Amino acid sequence: MTTIYDGHCHVASTRFIPPAFVEDVAGNVHSKLSARGASPSVARIARGYADQHQDHLADGLVAEMDAAGIARAVLLVPDFSLRMPGSVPPSEAARLHHEIRQRHPDRFWVYIGVDPRRGPEGVRAFGQMVDEYALDGVKLYPPCGYSPSDPDLYPYYEICAALSLPVFVHTGPTAASLDYEPADPIRIDRAARDFPQVDFVLGHAGLTHVDTGGYLAAYRPNVYLDIGGFASTPTLRDWPEHLNQLFRAGINHKIIFGTDWPLGRMGGGLKRLTDEILHGPTVFSGVSRTDRRLILCDNLLRVLAPGSRPAPHPAAAPRNGAADVAG
Repeated sequence: MTTIYDGHCHVASTRFIPPAFVEDVAGNVHSKLSARGASPSVARIARGYADQHQDHLADGLVAEMDAAGIARAVLLVPDFSLRMPGSVPPSEAARLHHEIRQRHPDRFWVYIGVDPRRGPEGVRAFGQMVDEYALDGVKLYPPCGYSPSDPDLYPYYEICAALSLPVFVHTGPTAASLDYEPADPIRIDRAARDFPQVDFVLGHAGLTHVDTGGYLAAYRPNVYLDIGGFASTPTLRDWPEHLNQLFRAGINHKIIFGTDWPLGRMGGGLKRLTDEILHGPTVFSGVSRTDRRLILCDNLLRVLAPGSRPAPHPAAAPRNGAADVAG
């Protein structure tokens, strides 16, 4: 049975999600509902959203992972603190995520957020956090107002190159008050060329900007695609069909499975999603078992630093020379 790793998760906690982000989400929900008739107030929607984000120690996430058969997950920690008031600074977020990892050993990797506008002190603090908490990667959130190819990020990339740490970059839409132009995946191209030894994972690029993300992944050896949020993206009505088309595009060696839990509580939970992906008729139709393993497990392991990877386990070999194709 293929091991499943979730390359895109967050702790569903208001400790890490600033009030301004919650209000933006509530505003979009209100706009959608009010266009169809009566809608709760923005404040009421925001309260409901916040109530769903009280899993401060990730106990609920681990329970979801256990039910879904997900062995480990990447916890992404954006740095909103220079853009949104009330945001926890990276050093405190790193400490709290370290406590979560101690509570749930061998279940999580952590990528911490950085911002190029923090200057040399930010770079020093990042290096200290990596040493103190054994962080596994970097999380960038360009909609906060910077390009992922900003030269002020290069000192971070130099640390990543030295330690083999991946860089996860949000692409595509987000909260309404943030900037979308820096979130075009093409903005990573210069950094990817300047740091060929650093692996860059384009968050959501398997869902939005798919053409741009796809050719970057196909032609830049160090660029990967993430599919986080596939079941909750408003513009994808038939996500199983979309994923199947993506998985037949010839770049499965560059696609990393991710859910973006708890986005929309994933339309019913992680188990429902994994059941549809693994046992449904569509997502992996015509996709080889080898490619299935790449997407669900092996590609993430390849971008992680050797010290972050779990002990290897033997993969099951095809029996009787059967064709390596999943139905």
